[in-house]
Amino acid sequence: MIRAIVSMAILLSSTALVRAQTECTRSMLKAAADSYIEAQKAGNLSKMSLDPKVKFKENMSDTTKEKGLWNTALPISLQHSIYDVGRCKTFSEVVSMGGKPYVIGTRLTVKDGKVTEIDSLVTKEGDWLFDPGNYLKYSSADDWSVLPVDDRVSRQNLIDAGNQYFDFVFMDKGIRPPWGTPCARLEGGAYTNEKNENKDTCQIPAPLGNMYITDRSYVVDEEMGAVNVFCRFGNSTGMPDSHLFRLVSGRYRWIHTLSVNLTGKPVVVPKMPPEGK
Repeated sequence: MIRAIVSMAILLSSTALVRAQTECTRSMLKAAADSYIEAQKAGNLSKMSLDPKVKFKENMSDTTKEKGLWNTALPISLQHSIYDVGRCKTFSEVVSMGGKPYVIGTRLTVKDGKVTEIDSLVTKEGDWLFDPGNYLKYSSADDWSVLPVDDRVSRQNLIDAGNQYFDFVFMDKGIRPPWGTPCARLEGGAYTNEKNENKDTCQIPAPLGNMYITDRSYVVDEEMGAVNVFCRFGNSTGMPDSHLFRLVSGRYRWIHTLSVNLTGKPVVVPKMPPEGK
């Protein structure tokens, strides 16, 4: 009996230890995202607590610690982050207005307080609608504070809102995304509500083409009403893209887009065929 009690005590203590080691908190994620910003400022990843087997990706391709933009010291003009406690991930939007400007979207995966993956999309001159000055101007004016509880929606609703946007914009006008009023879209630097009018809805009148958005993955922050979607246009080798959606009371309020043009050629969206064909 005593041996059984001791065994049970050891099992329970081991379980508690595992839970403690794998717990993910908002403060842990914030610390990780803050350390990434400091590392990017310094061009030195030693500012971060990295797992020995950390993985590195840039523009949706595997890379090495030595090759990424994180090795270049950059002045940070603007940054804000969202935190996915459920999956222990972060997403940070970063604007650098140095000699060579960049707008960067970086995801971190965290385990036990250590970063196990750094995944960056780096946009620069030549990328889709790139205008870092406008991106800084308009993104600075947006509100990314924590939402009141009554203005939040579920994790699944946030993911659905991201998917509905893509499916409507590029495929099916029968989809009903949660358009909001007011709302503004910021795409590379192009902004849809320069006059800050309350009547703007972000709504696009009809699908832009017939292009499926593939390889979608999500970072979700219910407290901020935000979901970040990494994806590709058209197929598994298509243009890497980041869409960051902010919803208030379940309706789009701000949409930020970063798209990396790997080809250097103009991006062409296929036209939708006439109805009935």
